[in-house]
Amino acid sequence: MTDLRVIPSIEQLRQREGVRALERDYGRAAIVLALREETAALRARLAGRTADAPAADAPADASAAAAAIEHGVVARLHGSTAASLRPVINATGVIVHTNLGRAPLAEPAARAMVPIAAGYSNLEYDLSTGRRGRRDVHAERLLCRLAGCEAAVVVNNNAAATLLILAALAEGREVLVSRGELVEIGGGFRVPDVMAQSGALLREVGTTNKTRARDYAAAVSDRTALILRVHRSNFRIEGFTEQPALEELVAIGRLHRIPVVEDLGSGYVGLPGETDSPALDTVLRGEPRVQASIDVGVDVVCFSGDKLLGGPQAGIVIGRRTLVDEVRAHPLMRALRVDKIVYAALEATLAEYLAGRASRTVPVARMLSATADAIGKRAQALISRLAGSSALEMSIVDGASAVGGGAAPGLEIPTRLVALRAPGTSADQLEAALRALTPPVIGRIEDDQLVLDLRTVLPEQEDLLVEALRQLSA
Repeated sequence: MTDLRVIPSIEQLRQREGVRALERDYGRAAIVLALREETAALRARLAGRTADAPAADAPADASAAAAAIEHGVVARLHGSTAASLRPVINATGVIVHTNLGRAPLAEPAARAMVPIAAGYSNLEYDLSTGRRGRRDVHAERLLCRLAGCEAAVVVNNNAAATLLILAALAEGREVLVSRGELVEIGGGFRVPDVMAQSGALLREVGTTNKTRARDYAAAVSDRTALILRVHRSNFRIEGFTEQPALEELVAIGRLHRIPVVEDLGSGYVGLPGETDSPALDTVLRGEPRVQASIDVGVDVVCFSGDKLLGGPQAGIVIGRRTLVDEVRAHPLMRALRVDKIVYAALEATLAEYLAGRASRTVPVARMLSATADAIGKRAQALISRLAGSSALEMSIVDGASAVGGGAAPGLEIPTRLVALRAPGTSADQLEAALRALTPPVIGRIEDDQLVLDLRTVLPEQEDLLVEALRQLSA
């Protein structure tokens, strides 16, 4: 058996210069625990060796054993304290990628978060009176300007917004919803389940593929609290279909004095005041605008802040002041409210739209607006930078980007892709190797080859991507 006396004591190991430096960074308790775990692991390895099967990595003496333990402690501490949330390079071409954190924030939004996060703010303090204020008024003024509504309130996501609206305006009463709009959103959450949790009673109208205005009108009773329209943002129904116009639902609501609520989900606001706005409308092929719903008289609209708006995760409720104030006053509001950092990022994002520069500064808007030719030029520049320094075979092929995030289902945006090949290496192996780099690069496999779509690679990440591809080649 191997002599276990080569393993130093914990106190001897703590006196090593390298371990003392680690203790200053990680603290005594973490160092002692890591040393114990490493010495136990080394003891177990050595105890299992025999004279007939000596360990090739067995330390020859106490000094070698101490060095081996210290090396293991460094790796152990790094692994146990490293952040699990890491930046990645999204080269999938999916713009609002739920698994990769959805919308990347505009640089002004990221900047606005820092001073608010690092210090104190007037989150719930009225600077004009010196008394306690309300957090739910932040971002309201900007949202009202952008959407043309009377009032607005922000919660932590759009599912929460829907839940809160139903709880505040329809608890114990019926809500009319088309059978074709009883959707399931991400994570298995379904509209009927959300309604049940709110205390509202679901009243289905119409059929899966055809619902007419008269179906809603026939279902109205003294138990009806709301008419709910749910935008089918994550799927499409095609063929023999029919759906009433919003104006028809508003007319029914006005006739019976019943509020009309619309869950728009994706939150498309266009590019107000920008010349690129009509082109973006064409790209998104009729995706409804938030402002249009308010213009035709929908009483309450809710949508996401982190989808097509390109802001932080949030659920935004806008509409008539009397109804929004009921939502604001509901007890669930405290459980679903957002923090100061979300308000800072959201207000900065809204300011970019109102200033008419979102197509340049808000990444989601910029990615949606980019043409295939522009993406192709970036792809060619990337390949040129790697010429002579990479063993990878690279070419440019036609392809399609996706909106993602449960928005604009089935929509394909023409793009140009960088196709990667390496002799003797499969596409799966290349994809896994890219994921293992620092930072990880996430691509996609198409037609048995790994492809990168630069539409979703931030311009400031291109140097990192070049270096990553050089590492992959090496």
